[in-house]
Amino acid sequence: MTARTVVVGGSTVHVLEDGAGPAVLMLHGSGPGTTGAGAWAATALALGPSWHLVAPDQAGFGRTPVPPGARGGLRLWTEQAAGLMDALGAGHYAVVGHSMGGAVALALAAARPEQVTRVVAVSTMGAPGAPLSADLDALWAAPAGPAGARDMLSRLVLDQALVTDAAVDARAAAMQAGAAAYASLFPPPRARWAEDLTLPGRTLAAIRAPVLLVHGAQDSVTPLGAAALPLLDHLADVRLHVLGRCGHVPAIEHPDEFRRLLSCFLGQGRRS
Repeated sequence: MTARTVVVGGSTVHVLEDGAGPAVLMLHGSGPGTTGAGAWAATALALGPSWHLVAPDQAGFGRTPVPPGARGGLRLWTEQAAGLMDALGAGHYAVVGHSMGGAVALALAAARPEQVTRVVAVSTMGAPGAPLSADLDALWAAPAGPAGARDMLSRLVLDQALVTDAAVDARAAAMQAGAAAYASLFPPPRARWAEDLTLPGRTLAAIRAPVLLVHGAQDSVTPLGAAALPLLDHLADVRLHVLGRCGHVPAIEHPDEFRRLLSCFLGQGRRS
């Protein structure tokens, strides 16, 4: 993927792009060390060059700073995502979001109904009244360094064999590199930030784009019963795919099946 910087609302956004064709905006989740590349590079490679894939670092993550005088939160991330796609000249696009990014994807679909064609919300936040889980609280507060990175990764996946020394080292390095940008996000009490990432029922009901929810049955960060199931009662055009033996990151825990789901769903609404 090609890296570049795009100015959105007077502030810089670091973006990875690849391919040509229908645009797909890919929004990462939260937690220290999270970046667009870390979340989506492998999935983007598997999807191939026939899509125009756009994977930004959202404000406060990776190389994208929080704009001066602003603070992180759903409104900022949603407006920045919309402004980015405007700056790239994308008239229509699908949105794929993981966890926090899923809430942003849903909010974006509600705010830009004429532009957002499809939504894939993975291990998503956003459901009305969803509480802050103990694991999400711990993720947001994870200290930089190998110990914090290992604890963080162990909460994200069900299969602990995926928490390798190489994965821990890579996450620890990303946490350190992004520490300055991330520092202002999610200070305690953190329940208020979980509440900020919920969408009211009227907003969800206004979404007209087809939505695919993908969720792990054993997700303890955004538990299935509190995070995904309530959305079925609010979204007009929705389907839910639950993966057994899966925690919070289906793209890593079940990569082949996840990519098949993604390709099939996005392909159904493909626009040139």
